[in-house]
Amino acid sequence: METHGERSLWLRQALGEPEPDAGRGFEGHAQADVCIIGGGFTGLWTALELKRRAPETEVILVEADLCGAGASGRNGGFALTWWAHLEHLVSLCGPEAAVALAQRAEQAVRSIGAFCAERGIDDAFTMNGWVWAATNPAQVGAWERTLALLDRLDAHPYRALTRDELTALTGSDQHLDGMLEPVSAAVQPARLARELLRAVREAGVQVHERSQVQAIEHGPRTRVVLEHGAVTAEQVVLAVNAWAARIPEIGAGLVVVASDIIATEAVPERLADAGIRTGVCISDGRRLVNYYHATAEGRIVFGKGGGTLAYNHRITASFDHPGRREAGIRSQLLRTYPSLWDVPIAAGWSGPIDYSLSGLPFFVRLTQAPAVIACAGFSGDGVGPSRLAGEILAELVADGGTAGLPQALRSVPRRPMPPEPIRYLGGRLVRSAIARKELSEDLGRRPRAADRLLAALDPTGYEYKGPKGAAGPVTPGS
Repeated sequence: METHGERSLWLRQALGEPEPDAGRGFEGHAQADVCIIGGGFTGLWTALELKRRAPETEVILVEADLCGAGASGRNGGFALTWWAHLEHLVSLCGPEAAVALAQRAEQAVRSIGAFCAERGIDDAFTMNGWVWAATNPAQVGAWERTLALLDRLDAHPYRALTRDELTALTGSDQHLDGMLEPVSAAVQPARLARELLRAVREAGVQVHERSQVQAIEHGPRTRVVLEHGAVTAEQVVLAVNAWAARIPEIGAGLVVVASDIIATEAVPERLADAGIRTGVCISDGRRLVNYYHATAEGRIVFGKGGGTLAYNHRITASFDHPGRREAGIRSQLLRTYPSLWDVPIAAGWSGPIDYSLSGLPFFVRLTQAPAVIACAGFSGDGVGPSRLAGEILAELVADGGTAGLPQALRSVPRRPMPPEPIRYLGGRLVRSAIARKELSEDLGRRPRAADRLLAALDPTGYEYKGPKGAAGPVTPGS
């Protein structure tokens, strides 16, 4: 995993100025029961859960940069559940397993809140709910099939909002319709990641930042080769998010794109005057989703999915900053909150998203190296589910077996995909068509037929086959 030096506002706040000295990284040779590669949420939660289960387990965690410097410190700050993904959970796993997993994902969000309270960082976690909103007529009712499925399964995580309630919750009359999921939270993700790092070290895990992995050599014991040494372990957990796509076996199930975010200057009085509540997470119903919330310090953090597409799964410096896309994101922010027209943008950053072709993360042992367990595919919704992933990975490591996971989540999802460069060029064509289609919908126009046809080719536009064979897109949670 390589990062390129750009830091998100979240991480700059969490680290302070200057950044803490992480030292020279791992040097020498060591042995462990488990070596975790990746110091983001998934790796840190896994380490903490392994030590909770068996304190005597020798765990070494290595991170190429600083813990939280990857996706865990670059996201929009939403800790959501899997209820919005219920349709494709059912399609992949069946109704009983789907509800059980969604309930566990909901509990994961609560567990993050409990962790923040226990560690004295309550202000990094605000559970004011998530609003699944429509910002143009084409998006209205995007959740109806999910609600119908929830009713059939006797699950009721959402509450319908009146137009007045919607405006009061979001601070914007641009929202035409919406649903509220109360068990969702706004977080300061980098503070959470750095506090997790402290907790993991206190639990007895050896953590080595600035430790770039060069290779993983498999045999009777697996050897993780670093720049200045190696760790030999019984089992290895690969928790590097989108960077796992460079492994062909894993990359076959992923599409890597950027999600771009901007943050305004802190203007708490202006937000209060505009009736904008802090800590309410909001996403609209478009495929290139807009997601935003007001922070406790009085900023609007506004993100948009579907930015830079990775060529051959390479994550370059273009994944660190929105660049030319920043103006378009700001225009979406001002469409939602026009009264903030003169508030400066304080920061902009990007991060890679590992979109799974199934829409859900998967947990696999590498075919050629079964002692290596990889987790990837959070599809832009990893802050909350990474807590659950840590539990699952710890169970897979400690007990072997399946950890109760359905087969669909224990295998790399497959769809026919063209080779590069056709895959990259085709992806850009599809993304442009989606953008034009959604702009037409914002303007109240019918999208061109060509754009509708190209948009339908999006490999991450998940479909659910209902009991009567109906199919349609599943709106992502964030």
